[in-house]
Amino acid sequence: MRSIKTKIIPIHQTFVKIKGEPEELDYKAICLFAATGFFWDDSTYWKHKKVLRPGTINDIDEDGYLLSSKPWFNWSYEPKDQSFDASLQQYKELFEQIINEQIGNQQAISPLSGGLDSRSQAVALHNLGKQVTSYSYSFQGGYKEHQISQQIAKACKFDFQAFEIPSSYLWDKIDELAEINQCYSEFTHPRQMAVLEDFKHMQGIFSLGHWGDVLFDKGGDEGIQDKDLVSYIHKKVIKKGGIELAQQLWKSWELEGDFDAYLKDTTQSLLNRIDIQNTSAKVRAFKSMYWAPRWTSINLSVFEAAHPITLPYYDNRMCQLICEIPEEHLADRQLQIEYIKRNNPEVANITWQDQKPFNLMNFHKNKAPYNLPYRITDKLKRVLQEKAGRKFIQRNWELQFLGKKNEKQLESYLFDEDFKGFIDTSVVKELYHNFQTRDPVYYSHPVSMLLTLSVWNRRNLE
Repeated sequence: MRSIKTKIIPIHQTFVKIKGEPEELDYKAICLFAATGFFWDDSTYWKHKKVLRPGTINDIDEDGYLLSSKPWFNWSYEPKDQSFDASLQQYKELFEQIINEQIGNQQAISPLSGGLDSRSQAVALHNLGKQVTSYSYSFQGGYKEHQISQQIAKACKFDFQAFEIPSSYLWDKIDELAEINQCYSEFTHPRQMAVLEDFKHMQGIFSLGHWGDVLFDKGGDEGIQDKDLVSYIHKKVIKKGGIELAQQLWKSWELEGDFDAYLKDTTQSLLNRIDIQNTSAKVRAFKSMYWAPRWTSINLSVFEAAHPITLPYYDNRMCQLICEIPEEHLADRQLQIEYIKRNNPEVANITWQDQKPFNLMNFHKNKAPYNLPYRITDKLKRVLQEKAGRKFIQRNWELQFLGKKNEKQLESYLFDEDFKGFIDTSVVKELYHNFQTRDPVYYSHPVSMLLTLSVWNRRNLE
């Protein structure tokens, strides 16, 4: 027998077998996966195969069967009666301590974006005097995000490399990506896969900022009632077109009951496990327990295929700290913003991508009339680009699914002969037709999930 203690937010999935469960597909779990892009709780493709839950101590026998599981950590909300400056000092000290421990004397590889998580890490790495190789990427034909990142790198004196995510890279990478993530996430989100070989030529270990945007922001809208939490969670985690795909799969597989009721009951059951009265903190805990380890963590494996990874916001101590900080200090990214402003004003004065063209010092002006000149100019640029026949790219699926070359590759998976035995062809045809003719943005998720299920099916038949 062996014992495994899982982290509060696990980086890896640990699979175990469950005695007494049939060795057959868990179609209901797959429907939830189809709707949201991640498997819920401890579920997998199979009824007899589960994933160890976060923050638990588990006993497993020599054959891989789970004998017992009990929690060692429960999310809570026990805020200290303290000032904002006291909360900021706690965050600063722990954040820098964790990064210092994780990186040590090694070189850090730091992805930079126009947002706050990677920017806060850049400030910490710079203040700690670490050697850093940084990079960023932009979509081919899209917003040049690397222009902001490069300014941050320059301010912090980091080496910097800009990458462009090209069209159609997915088809040469899809088998490798499926091997890396085991088809537990769809394939257009981890755009880093396009530059994996470039990563391998870098030196050092990754310092990644994932989940900072969830921990250091409000979990739910102010005033949300407990009775409304289920529908609120659904608005956050269900992808466009996800319900339609799940409902069609449920019907085609002739499952008992209906998907909407199953989704609602499952969500309420998971919420009931969280003993927190404050609804904002409860939503944050829900996301950290069920979304982070089953969605965010899955694609970390792409980075790990190149170099070891470190994640300061995944550290157990950071999660424990969050339970003690007042919600009013966490809301609206205040702690991260103030940390950057006080510790590196030059970085704070660089454009914040979500608040273009404003920065951390003046983003409160991102409203009329102050932002009208930028909004008008930006809209005009996009119109002129579209008129010139150059589509403005905002999402990776646009580069991987649109155009004749991509369509041919995509259809070879969607209409694969073996796939018909898993997903009814009529379901695939209808959703793909809607993607092509009605609303590609709305139906991009269903199509991407069908692609994922097709690849998984091929691998399962091998």
